[in-house]
Amino acid sequence: MTRATQPRQGQVSTVLARRLGGELLRLRDAAGKTQQQAAESINATGTKIVKMERGWVPMRDPDIRVLCEFYGLDDPKVLARLLGLAQLDRERRKSKGWWRGTVGPGAVTEYIAMEDAATRIRNWQSSLIPGLLQIPQYTRALGVADAGWEDPEDIERAVTVKQKRQERLLGERPIQLHAVIWEAALRQEIGGPQVRRAQLQRLLELAELPNVCLQVLPFRTGAHPCITGPFSILSFAEDDALDVVQSDGVTDMVWVENEAESRTYGDLFDRTSRLSLAPCDSVTMVDDLIKEG
Repeated sequence: MTRATQPRQGQVSTVLARRLGGELLRLRDAAGKTQQQAAESINATGTKIVKMERGWVPMRDPDIRVLCEFYGLDDPKVLARLLGLAQLDRERRKSKGWWRGTVGPGAVTEYIAMEDAATRIRNWQSSLIPGLLQIPQYTRALGVADAGWEDPEDIERAVTVKQKRQERLLGERPIQLHAVIWEAALRQEIGGPQVRRAQLQRLLELAELPNVCLQVLPFRTGAHPCITGPFSILSFAEDDALDVVQSDGVTDMVWVENEAESRTYGDLFDRTSRLSLAPCDSVTMVDDLIKEG
């Protein structure tokens, strides 16, 4: 796991680049090569290899090809995946997204940028409605309750940003969202009963979108694989080869970038999804909760 922290002066580390760098490091270790040997293979300095493996710099396709050949990689599918990851990272770094200047630097900006580049998100929530499905009143109530948000303008800015993010659910390239929500999140009266009712109604509306799959994990399920806490799995390719996981720590955001660990989270999500109500039954449950008042 990697905690989202500010990079050193002059170094720009991204989640995608760290993922790519980590895979190159794994290949180098498996081949028994040193950083200096790797550097010589691409006519570079050892410092460049350090920066590449730590995700501090964008990576060129020719360098990746030479390094992979030097490390003995002979699987064209793996090479293609690494090259695709490098391209996605370069595009991500050059992006002039709407969020620039709207939110400050740091973990939140990185997550929004990643979300904008993703093709699919699998989100597990145990106590809150997923951000992409929240109504403004619900987001505002969360901001008011958070001791870290004292300036009303900051809260309103957060509301605006979250609503802007929801545009990914619509438009020419709608993101695929699979949200699994624990029943507790639906019953919690964040913002009061009227806000709760409006939020549940919004869930019904968004669940009708072809790119949104909504499932509810009912209380009666008992213990389940995802009982430890919420997380999001962001995918950047249809074959799910490029997945990173984001989870919230007590004081910061944590990224799971290792392929094996990412796959573990994917397995946890799939198992919890199978224990949850089917989408049609989940919608029925949300509708019943609205009628209950």
